[in-house]
Amino acid sequence: MMSTYTETISKKLNALLEKTKDAEKGFKTAAENTNNTYLKQYFERKSKERYHFGYELNNEIRSFGERADNSGSITGVAHRTWMDIKALFSLDNDESMLEESIRGERAAVQEYKDVLNETSLPISTHTILLKQQDAIESDLRTIKNLEDLH
Repeated sequence: MMSTYTETISKKLNALLEKTKDAEKGFKTAAENTNNTYLKQYFERKSKERYHFGYELNNEIRSFGERADNSGSITGVAHRTWMDIKALFSLDNDESMLEESIRGERAAVQEYKDVLNETSLPISTHTILLKQQDAIESDLRTIKNLEDLH
């Protein structure tokens, strides 16, 4: 099984882990920037979910003898800064944060699909990624409903 865990998979999983940490921080920022109770609860729940996703990814990477990168990415920092600025300058920042969340979640689904397309993915990794991707896709439907209610 170790031989199927390639350097390519390790890099892709670490990139996914970075983006998961970015999303966790982004959702936390969004929760801090809204006064809407439902949105605050949604963003807080998503932040905690991503914390858990990161924990699972971290353990999976380490179980194959690789080192996990937990710092968050440069693009994530830019994404959070953009979200902070948009919250400050937008008249309707709840809607802006929702739109940004939808954009980020759609991108995350594509990133998961990219890693899941790896033919040499270990079964344990595939199972974790599929479960996380399904949760994101399910919440994409929820967030679209929240946007419609807004």
